[in-house]
Amino acid sequence: MQLLRRHPDGKARCAWCGEDPLYVAYHDREWGFPVREDRRLYEKVCLEGFQSGLSWLTILRKRENFRAAFADFDFARVARFGKRDVTRLLGDAGIVRHRGKIESTVNNARRALELVEEAGSLRAFFARFRAERPFAGWVPVSAESKALSKELKRRGWSYVGPTTMYAFLQAVGLVNDHAEGCAFRGKAERARGGKEKRERKR
Repeated sequence: MQLLRRHPDGKARCAWCGEDPLYVAYHDREWGFPVREDRRLYEKVCLEGFQSGLSWLTILRKRENFRAAFADFDFARVARFGKRDVTRLLGDAGIVRHRGKIESTVNNARRALELVEEAGSLRAFFARFRAERPFAGWVPVSAESKALSKELKRRGWSYVGPTTMYAFLQAVGLVNDHAEGCAFRGKAERARGGKEKRERKR
């Protein structure tokens, strides 16, 4: 598997982001960098669920439509969505019109409120599944993603299988899966406050 791709700007990047400008910008500015706001963490869980069976680029191109459709992923508001909202969303061509995934987003908003009540914040809960390890190739699941999936399912969340949760952990910087040699691996690690940053302070 090709791990790196050198771009016209001379920088080596993770090969998966290809040449699409939207995908490259997402790789450079978001993927693998910490997400600290609960609303955005909930959004990431939901969008990873919508991505199941599709490409992430498809979801990325529709992200602003998803935000408009789901109250900018304010889960306190989405938790109040009812049957009329589901029907409205099934008619929204700007998003992925999949009843199960739409209903899951509403369900997960309600479960998110419960989780905040329990853990204080989504951020505090998800931080329990942070991984510290060198890059060893992209894998579909990890011990952390299996554990996270199990815990969320136990609490009633849906569309949170271990593969989906590994993509989530990668996306929000709870694991740094920028490949060795990627120009953005070190930046992501420093943003995470990880080992590379600590070593520079010694």
